Amino acid sequence: MRLTPLMQYHVIYDGNCNLCVTLVQLLENLDQGQQFDYIPMQNEATCETFGITPQDCEMGMILIDGASPERRWQGSEAAEEIGRLLPMGEVFVSAYRAMPGMKWLGDRTYQQVRDHRYSWFGKGSSTYNSAYPLGCQDNQNCQT
Repeated sequence: MRLTPLMQYHVIYDGNCNLCVTLVQLLENLDQGQQFDYIPMQNEATCETFGITPQDCEMGMILIDGASPERRWQGSEAAEEIGRLLPMGEVFVSAYRAMPGMKWLGDRTYQQVRDHRYSWFGKGSSTYNSAYPLGCQDNQNCQT
């Protein structure tokens, strides 16, 4: 069993997108703040500390390795890496990547959802802030 330090990864997501928020809430429930903390892209000041601009955020969710912040994934690559980091996720992501054409299809699907997320899934009236924000370690500074 691989042990991972708390809050090793930062997930930057669209806190106004109904689909994105639902997926973050699902990930929060699965992970319980063990590996991931969350930053809404609308928190421009925090994103800026990582060198991330609003224009960067337009290209999709971003995953940052907290131990090596220069290591980053974006869009469908970020979704795959998050999936890989979850328990048993490596098996599913490896199978997905091994199927001919699936990676290409997944990348294109992600782009379409990203570009139409508000019209397809709606836009919240306020920004969702995670129960596991940046800096929430050992359940300190958490909203839960």
